[in-house]
Amino acid sequence: MRLFSVPLAACVFTVGAASPSVAQELPKPAAILAKMRLANAHFMQAWPDPGKEIVTNRARPSNIWTRAVYYEGLMALYTVDRDARYYDYAVKWGEAHQWGLRTGDRTRNADDQCCGQTYLALYQIDSKPERIRAITASIDAMVASPRSDDWSWVDAIQMAMPVFAQLGALTHDPKYFEKAHDLFTYARMKQGGSGLYNLADHLWWRDKDFVPPYHEPNGKSCYWSRGNGWVFAALVRVLEGLPSDAPHRAEYEQMLKDMAAALAAVQRPDGFWNASLHDPNNFGGKETSGTALFTYGMTWGIRRGLLPAATYRPIVAKAWDAMANEAVHPDGFLGFVQGTGKQPSEGQPVTYEHKPDFDDYGLGCFLLAGSEVYRLAGQ
Repeated sequence: MRLFSVPLAACVFTVGAASPSVAQELPKPAAILAKMRLANAHFMQAWPDPGKEIVTNRARPSNIWTRAVYYEGLMALYTVDRDARYYDYAVKWGEAHQWGLRTGDRTRNADDQCCGQTYLALYQIDSKPERIRAITASIDAMVASPRSDDWSWVDAIQMAMPVFAQLGALTHDPKYFEKAHDLFTYARMKQGGSGLYNLADHLWWRDKDFVPPYHEPNGKSCYWSRGNGWVFAALVRVLEGLPSDAPHRAEYEQMLKDMAAALAAVQRPDGFWNASLHDPNNFGGKETSGTALFTYGMTWGIRRGLLPAATYRPIVAKAWDAMANEAVHPDGFLGFVQGTGKQPSEGQPVTYEHKPDFDDYGLGCFLLAGSEVYRLAGQ
């Protein structure tokens, strides 16, 4: 089913997006890379053992989704900065977990499948079969099943959908693309009763708990920044693996365009996005993880010719400037990252100094964004 859109210009400029004439230009590629290196070095120094358990309110293995998102970012950094330390660090992480998934190779849990994105990326570099045995078994079991209702929260789309796309590209088997589309379509059109995607606003409710009549204090829908960021980033990562003539490619591309317009319209004047996209007064303020994911998707869209550079390059430049110069500390710590949760009120406070409960996924989002901004700045 093709997704319908409203005119791009109307979405972007009638709701108050930044004007290209007042936005700064992108810095030089070297300056962008320096910020990425600084932030990543801070994390690697804090976690010299990539297999070490993560202890917050309880101990968790380091192949959970939060750390898996960091490694997505690290591998993106590696594509623009071929430092062997990055590759070795990722390999040690996989080896520490025997290339396994947290709840076994038959899990249907998207959070536990997220590590497979990096396992597959590392397999592309060195095709050792053990690297993808568990993730392939997990995805193959889902492909063989008639169920399509697994992705009941939008985060799951980013955690797992790119894995299906990567396996489809690796094996040249369209069954992975088709199953991913089935799961995605169910989440978009059926979860929560009538789906989690609002065709009018071109944004996603995080899960069924936020489908109307739920509303924010100002009466509008609750569109959580990072939740929408997960979907936006997933579209990029799926499109990267899809063949140019894949049956569902046009649908995903149209959604990327529609979401980009909706997101551009609610960017803050300072370049960040609020945690609550349509209610800036409900736990409003700078937030890095959603901002990074939106920057990643928009920049990729510009580079691939899906989004007009004249409109989106100034938006991206403003967002990158905000993150690089207001969120990244002198020692590389990343500020303004909302902690885990599923709505604007959770993971608070979000400040420059506050450390979220997990210090990894925000950095992963930042590195994903930086890798694309780096390429755009060099064009």
